[in-house]
Amino acid sequence: MICQKYFQPKTIQEALETLQKFDGKARIIAGGTDLMVDLKTQKKKVDTLVDISQIEGLDEIRMDENRICIGAMVTHAQASRSNLIRKKTPVLSEACSTVGSPQVRNMGTLVGNIVNAMPAADAASALIALGAKVNVISTGKQERTVFIEQLYKGSGESLIDSTREIVTQVEFPLPESRSGSSFQRLSRRKGLSLPILNAAIFIHVDEDLKFFKEARMVIGPVSSAPFRPKRAEACLMGSMVTGEIIKQAAEAASEEASPRTSLRGSREYRKEMVKVLVGRGIHQSLVRIHPKFYSF
Repeated sequence: MICQKYFQPKTIQEALETLQKFDGKARIIAGGTDLMVDLKTQKKKVDTLVDISQIEGLDEIRMDENRICIGAMVTHAQASRSNLIRKKTPVLSEACSTVGSPQVRNMGTLVGNIVNAMPAADAASALIALGAKVNVISTGKQERTVFIEQLYKGSGESLIDSTREIVTQVEFPLPESRSGSSFQRLSRRKGLSLPILNAAIFIHVDEDLKFFKEARMVIGPVSSAPFRPKRAEACLMGSMVTGEIIKQAAEAASEEASPRTSLRGSREYRKEMVKVLVGRGIHQSLVRIHPKFYSF
């Protein structure tokens, strides 16, 4: 038996009250694609599941003033098909479209991808590149907003306590004009496993399309959490947009990354492929800003 009791609250308040009542022995479930596997293999144990799928509004994607908000029940399939996400943040649409199988994408949620805290999580990497935060409310009715990249304690360990807290939504700034993004993924053919590597890139250039104003890169899995190569980002900041500077940034990202040799590939191979994915991602992001960058 996976659990002894199962609840489907209709409101956030009701869900919080249920968690509080069971005092650490109940756990939130959304899509459940990761959690159900963990429960069946007894990697995680719980007496009670609190299913938030019936709470109104949690399955919505909306634009709120200068930010995009994604509810806790929004699935990968929903995000990948969203016209708003496709147009404004293709890095997220592309990341969500690569997750698992169609069945997993139709059930699994972006918030679940975050809370599961795996370093190769495609959607989480894309959201970090977008500077995303999560809104969290606890059983003590305390609310906080936390950047996603700050939620990782280690591989598979999140600062979100799903026995006492609920992530209600993800939010990130609406990208400014002259911004572009891209998601790159290296995986085995016909495989539904985690990627060998992924790279999420966000770029913003000046109004004359000559200089990098902002650059965020996220690479996984090359450490215990999605990894930002800060030296590579700094290489672009304020630099003129040239093919040479893109190459330098990609090489810097490869040098900073520390993948280990595993069944996915050797350390040397994966470091070389970091260079390829990051360079490709920067270039594609620039092309999405303006076709003049095709020539780089």
